Amino acid sequence: MFRLRTLTGLTALALCLAGCGAPASDGADTAPVAATPMFVEPSSAPPPAALTATPPSGDSSATPSKSTKPKVKASTPASTTVKYTFPVKASNVAYHPTHGKYPATDIFADCGEPVVATTSGVILEISLKDIYVKGSPDGPNNGGLSVSLLGDDGVRYYASHFSKVQSGIKAGVRVTSGQVLGKVGHTGNANGVCHTHYGISPPCAKTGDWKTRRGVIWPATFLDSWRKKGNKSPVATVKAWEKKNHCKP
Repeated sequence: MFRLRTLTGLTALALCLAGCGAPASDGADTAPVAATPMFVEPSSAPPPAALTATPPSGDSSATPSKSTKPKVKASTPASTTVKYTFPVKASNVAYHPTHGKYPATDIFADCGEPVVATTSGVILEISLKDIYVKGSPDGPNNGGLSVSLLGDDGVRYYASHFSKVQSGIKAGVRVTSGQVLGKVGHTGNANGVCHTHYGISPPCAKTGDWKTRRGVIWPATFLDSWRKKGNKSPVATVKAWEKKNHCKP
């Protein structure tokens, strides 16, 4: 049974990344669902996360179609203790250390399961409307309904493909670690599969910089920790990327 469930999960993941992550020859996301996904491997690949669930399959990246630019104060000083929470609150969940095209991950869970704040912080952007058109080139509409959060640790956390953004979640609102942001869905370029695209990045322009916001470092090692109630921080990894790429806050 374990082998069957794992195989089912990996098959679903391949279908997801084939539909949302594999580059098309003309620059548009037009690859057929059955195409073999082009995986991007981390330079120092972490141990694969255990695929203990039977994931539905699918994913993408993205940027909200509708966003607001709040006045966000500087993040909490580094001395402040930050609590991290696994971003999807579900017993049947799976993810993988690889992702198509760029560093990020897809967290597979049933539609309707809660997506929560990774840590305390301030909401930067939300998208409340799904205007993605199938076959469109990669762009800010890929994520469908989505939320990005500037954590008190100075790191930005992005989750997309929601079926619903939680009432009261809007740009400028402060949230706490584990607070519900929305529900797992398959809006945007999700290939019709229930899951949450999850990306970690520095805030850079804070809003509108969808190519950075969708993810620039590999989340799996941090997710492994948070899933086990650990508190591994991505701050050092994000700062190293920021310095190397001259990201402007």
